[in-house]
Amino acid sequence: MYRLVKTENTARRGEFETVHGTVQTPAFMNVATAAAIKGGVSALDLKNELDCQVMLCNTYHLHLRPGDKLIAEMGGLHNFTRWEGPILTDSGGFQVFSLAGLRKIKEEGVYFSSHIDGRKIFMGPEESMQIQANLGSTIAMAFDECVENPAAYQYAKNSCERTTRWLVRCKAELNRLKKEGLAVNPQQMLFGINQGCCFDDLRVKHMQEIAELDLDGYAIGGLAVGEPKEEMYRVISLVEPYMPKDKIRYLMGVGTPGNIIEAVSRGVDLFDCVMPSRNARHGHIFTWSGVINIINAKYEKDTGPIDSQCNCPTCKNFSRAYIRHLFKANEQLAGRLAVMHNLHFYNNLMTRIRTELDNGTFEQFHDQYVDLLDRRI
Repeated sequence: MYRLVKTENTARRGEFETVHGTVQTPAFMNVATAAAIKGGVSALDLKNELDCQVMLCNTYHLHLRPGDKLIAEMGGLHNFTRWEGPILTDSGGFQVFSLAGLRKIKEEGVYFSSHIDGRKIFMGPEESMQIQANLGSTIAMAFDECVENPAAYQYAKNSCERTTRWLVRCKAELNRLKKEGLAVNPQQMLFGINQGCCFDDLRVKHMQEIAELDLDGYAIGGLAVGEPKEEMYRVISLVEPYMPKDKIRYLMGVGTPGNIIEAVSRGVDLFDCVMPSRNARHGHIFTWSGVINIINAKYEKDTGPIDSQCNCPTCKNFSRAYIRHLFKANEQLAGRLAVMHNLHFYNNLMTRIRTELDNGTFEQFHDQYVDLLDRRI
């Protein structure tokens, strides 16, 4: 259940109550694709060191290995990973987009070839719900098709209509699984996903249609897939008035700190992105002064922390010079320390945003940091 605490213009400050704890929003979900953060970061790190509220896992990848039925036997993702807080699982729908050369879309669902061993896989709305019910996540995402931008109007229209039909099937199947005692988490929530590319009429109509299904939350999908950021912001502002005010709102796969600040200002509550962990593993570090490349020679003898304003485990204990050395020496510890910093930075950014909203000063914060945090130093 989502409770709207206060607003500042369109920005929202809220609380999202789940069976696995209450999430203070706006919030960032840390992406643990295969039930672990890439870079050697565990659920215990997320809980004890990085101020994470929600962990996100990938339905498609966990279905392939170790298998969702095995995870169900282990008591679900919470027992398996030792993460006690809320977990969101995506539906597998994004793989329809990202594995374009390995799939075929039909009304019943999608036929895949596994990117691991080439074996044939079928996933439709019912299968996606069955897999997510086995995973036992707090939030299950509806099965949808993420269409590339730009796309032909008629294809996008047909895809939207099919995604709505799939959503109805998802809701019915998850209700069945819970009623028959087949879901690891009998209080599992379902979020629907708004699609429509960058076509105004499709976006609005689709949001109106899925809002009528009275779901636990609503996501905006199909953005941050190559379109200019200004177009992304325009679509968010377009769709926002049609999103239920009393339900949580999730912008999928976004993004940079500046993207998040802009989206919060447009009424979004929940975010996820692989960017903080992926960039960290290549030495690109987020700070309150902008983005640095820790591998640069100028940090060779730098005894200071990555960010003097940060109190993450990395900044409290290690110098820029040491972390640069680890990257140059190809030590695995380099990735772990950098990932821990970036995830802490993102979670701390959300804490700061919530504080500014509490104080009624978010607009000033927006103006000060929206461009600064994305600037490369």
